[in-house]
Amino acid sequence: MQLSKNKKYQFIFFSILSIFIIFNGGNSNLLIQVNFILISMFFLYCIRDKNYYLHFKFFYIKNKIFIFFYLSFIFFLIFQLIPISTEYLKVFSPQKFYYITELRSNILFSPITLSPSNSFFQMLNFTSLLIFLFILKMIFYTERHKYRLFFFLSLIGFLSALFAILMYLNGNPDFLIFKNSYKDSSTGLFINRTVFAIFLLFSLIASLEFLKKLSDLEFNKKKDNFFLKIYIRIFIIFISIGIITSFSRIGNFLLLITVLGYLINEFFFSKSNNNSFRNIILLILLFDIVILGFYFGSSELFNRFLFLKEEIFEINSAEVKLGRLEIAKFALYQINDFKFFGYGAGAFETLFQIKFENLDNTFANHAHSDFIEFIGEFGLIGFILLIFSISKFFFNYNNYKFVNLIFISYLIIILGFDFSLHLPLIQILFLIFFTLNTRFIQ
Repeated sequence: MQLSKNKKYQFIFFSILSIFIIFNGGNSNLLIQVNFILISMFFLYCIRDKNYYLHFKFFYIKNKIFIFFYLSFIFFLIFQLIPISTEYLKVFSPQKFYYITELRSNILFSPITLSPSNSFFQMLNFTSLLIFLFILKMIFYTERHKYRLFFFLSLIGFLSALFAILMYLNGNPDFLIFKNSYKDSSTGLFINRTVFAIFLLFSLIASLEFLKKLSDLEFNKKKDNFFLKIYIRIFIIFISIGIITSFSRIGNFLLLITVLGYLINEFFFSKSNNNSFRNIILLILLFDIVILGFYFGSSELFNRFLFLKEEIFEINSAEVKLGRLEIAKFALYQINDFKFFGYGAGAFETLFQIKFENLDNTFANHAHSDFIEFIGEFGLIGFILLIFSISKFFFNYNNYKFVNLIFISYLIIILGFDFSLHLPLIQILFLIFFTLNTRFIQ
């Protein structure tokens, strides 16, 4: 069977995305660099095609103001990396200047960021996100293409969940080069159970949207999709089990509001009379969440949805006891010391170690509140540039459709109470769904 041009390009895109999914959501500087190289080469390959180039050109013309703001944000990240004279550093970052003077060394030049290495790779990551957006608008430009991507996410989510469940049932042993730090929950190849659960939530919504399309009467007139619907339903079952057995409070809470959101939308707001899809949502609530949730830990069935019940992350030492909330408060207080130009993208761990030298080998590499950490990393100037670059989405009333409201709820909860939005894969998934499910560009 000969593949069409679109399928060839899209399958290459799927392959690149699979690398992130297999290797811990791209949560390392090495993978960020590999991704930047792969996605840049793929972009150059795509743009050689005349049709794709026209799509890119059209996208740029319609959104050049917002692209300008995002490029300004990228240049701001580069500015954080440039070594500047300590005389000017005292103006741009008085707190960094104070740290340098405390070292009592003759340092003449220093960048604003506290961690130049991490900030460099974060700059590459944010550049990759823009390139991802360009590619999405070049090669996924029809409804058929969108649902092809949804099927891929459904399939890869199913395979990830299946592997994670099998590992979980066998005590989560280390697998090849992958070390599993969670022995009592499903994580698969991910290092963090919440990140794994959020990834599966994206796969779940892709599955539901694909299944909803298959259940559409007009769509079914063109093709018999009986077996395909069975496959997707099986995928949903395993994806749901994967989320439940992750035992992530945020992940399970978002699963609950997702299913309830679909139920409310289908029964009260949806204009289509799709009884088949409504029955499937009810079945997911009853079987996937209640019955399977009871089977995989009945004593914690209710507590698993209370993601703010207790602190998940805690550090103890002789002089300090820090929990999830205390770390977020610490990050909030640090904003005042780096309010305009920030302490550098990816530099929170360095800041934490500077402030808490007595913690030995224990550290916090994230603030457990992405919103607070982003402001601290970028400063007010960088954060405002980033907000301006995505502001077009929020000013278009047509973008507030049901699926996007679900993702906005994800965004608010993750920004407020988790660090998953700092992982490249989660950033890419938000970018994919907001791009393909909105009128972000015309």
